[in-house]
Amino acid sequence: MMAVLGECVADGFTERPPTGSDPGGLALRVLPGGGPANTAVALARLGTPTRFLGRISGDVFGGLFREHLVSSGVDLSASVDAKEPSTLAVAALDAGGQAEYTFYAEGTADWQWTPYELDSSLLGAAACLHTGSLALAKQPGRAAIEEFARAAAGHATISLDPNVRPTLASRDDYQVARWCEWADILKLSDDDLGFLVPGVPLARACDDWHAAGARLIVITKGAAGAVVSLDGERAAVPAPKVEVVDTVGAGDSFTAGLLHSLGSKGLLGGRLNGLTLGAAVEAAEFAVRVSALTCSVPGADPPWADRLSAL
Repeated sequence: MMAVLGECVADGFTERPPTGSDPGGLALRVLPGGGPANTAVALARLGTPTRFLGRISGDVFGGLFREHLVSSGVDLSASVDAKEPSTLAVAALDAGGQAEYTFYAEGTADWQWTPYELDSSLLGAAACLHTGSLALAKQPGRAAIEEFARAAAGHATISLDPNVRPTLASRDDYQVARWCEWADILKLSDDDLGFLVPGVPLARACDDWHAAGARLIVITKGAAGAVVSLDGERAAVPAPKVEVVDTVGAGDSFTAGLLHSLGSKGLLGGRLNGLTLGAAVEAAEFAVRVSALTCSVPGADPPWADRLSAL
């Protein structure tokens, strides 16, 4: 079983009214999102039993999140019913399908974690805890999440995706080197890398984070695939070609594919002592397929396991 800790976000996509209709205003189509929630959905759809630890609002968006997570097979028994409103992100897509977000996140449910809400029993028999994104960067809840993850590292593999959002958190909020003291797997995009350590070559950044404690580092590079680094030994993984609708949720689906593959090989549940570079590359090859299929449909809608034969 996997556990995922973090936020749900309502992803709003603007649409122009049809030609000939009232020219005023914009329509807003809202889809369930949020990096950790997307990863939980993708893991469950791939066939990995998954528990989501989130603070889910009782508002209309919270209802959307619950329906989406449960219908995908995610266990919500460890989530909190929150009184605060949901986080909303309004996305603008560029010509390549890349999203730029405007967040409405002040005082919302996702960042209000307290230590008493994160008891170690919530993990159950999870072999891996995945966390990161804004929930680990934003006050006031990030300290409770960090303490929980650090404690979980005693008996579970810890996976981390910073998933940086420069409009909501500063570079100093992403304490990646310190997080690597208890994280075994660090996954980030090349955009994340450029924000966190501007001007630093990929190999040097990986080596610095390995020295801090992370054993497996995977950096995604969009259509160029990914780079896998295990204890400083590196390999490139190409991505399959697909017709991109948008890239929303692609990185989250990649993380799910990576963890699903590693888990199916029995490599999670400890400090990755049995992991080889070859097995890590195989996991990344599977992950880029999952990510590519997510890019082929609108929004964060990761594939079910039976769709993987499409590539």
